[in-house]
Parts: sequence; structure tokens; C-alpha cells
Amino acid sequence: MRETISTDDAPAAIGAYSQGTATDDLVFTAGQIPATPEGDLLDDADVDVQTEQAMENVAAVLAAGGSSLADALKMTVYLADIDDFDAMNGVYETFFDGDPPARSAVEAADLPAGVDVEIEAVGAR
Repeated sequence: MRETISTDDAPAAIGAYSQGTATDDLVFTAGQIPATPEGDLLDDADVDVQTEQAMENVAAVLAAGGSSLADALKMTVYLADIDDFDAMNGVYETFFDGDPPARSAVEAADLPAGVDVEIEAVGAR
């Protein structure tokens, strides 16, 4: 059975998507951009600041679905410029103790709202 995940601790979905969905065993987040739960867009911030906010949003959606970053199985990171990988990775790795989940990081043109990073996750629950 599919469950829709929604939380005030991450930016509201804008458009025809949910912040997350879940099944009995898995939680899937939508791509999270660097926007605060209040809707302030951090598009002019450095990629490390953008990564931190996007990861906090992912964590909030996972938590609302009964999962966590510690239970993350797979993360996908979209970067507007792959040259920002090291800066993104420096912040990203601070969110995990021990073994991090599987991850893909790819360059993607024209991320939503002109941001530099978007991150999504699949977590166990």
C-alpha cells in the first residue's frame, strides 16, 4: 500500500508531487532543493550551504516517513556543476556515521529554481 509523506519540517511540494511516498518497508523522498521549510530559497548561497539545507530537508522527509539518514539505502545527488562535487561531498559526508548509503552524483543542467544541488533518497523503515 502506498502512503503519502508530508511534513512542515521541509519545504512544501510545489506542483504535482509529494514530499515523499512510502510502502510497508521503504520511504522515497522527492528531490529536495536548498529551500528552508519556510520557503526561503538559498540559490545564491555556496554549494556547501545549499547541500546542508538539502540534506536537512531529506532527513526531515525521511523522518516523517518513519525512516532516517541512518536507514538510507540510496541517495542521488544532482549538481548543476560536477566541479562542485568536492564541496558537496565535504558537507554530505558529515550527515553519516559509519557506512554511508549507496550514492550516485551526476551533473544535471537547469535544476529547479536555479539551485546548484538537489538530493533525493530511498530509506528503509
